[in-house]
Amino acid sequence: MQEPYRRIRAAHTDSTITVYQAYAPRLGLPAARDGRFPAAWKRDRMTWIKPSFLWMMYRCGWATKADQECVLAIEIDRAGFDWALANACLSHYDRDVHADRAAWQRELKAAPARVQWDPERDLHLKALPHRSLQLGLAGEASRRYADEWTVSITDVTPLAREVHRLVVAGDLDEARRRLPEERPYEPAGGACP
Repeated sequence: MQEPYRRIRAAHTDSTITVYQAYAPRLGLPAARDGRFPAAWKRDRMTWIKPSFLWMMYRCGWATKADQECVLAIEIDRAGFDWALANACLSHYDRDVHADRAAWQRELKAAPARVQWDPERDLHLKALPHRSLQLGLAGEASRRYADEWTVSITDVTPLAREVHRLVVAGDLDEARRRLPEERPYEPAGGACP
């Protein structure tokens, strides 16, 4: 069966969904240790969460890019994630969705969350023909993510490094076995932008 062009794929349970972010160790390590974001984490700035582990690996270069050396798996409440999707706007103008550019800009300015669809990645971090979700959280959504929705935070940097080592060694079957199990995710209330 062919993969839909846009689909949320994630590790999830009946009550939570796992998203990924990468930080400098000075933020990531305390967050993983304490299971919550430290006071130094800026709750008023836009933060982007990614349900796709491999898209996160593409973004952080397998935890090698500056200030992205600590990869976190953040398990969050599904109701919060679904609220963000329901209150999100596309991060770019789409004439098939928005009446005009001005309407999109008004919607974008008012929305606490932004949806961006980026090419999913394979084990070599090459673009695939289908898209994965990035969800940007700002203002109320960012604060609620950090202080209400977060269930657990786990440092998965060792996993990132191990999968990368296997890819470099050419053991793609074992690398695939180590990946988090990501399944299609259906938000409550239907589709997202």
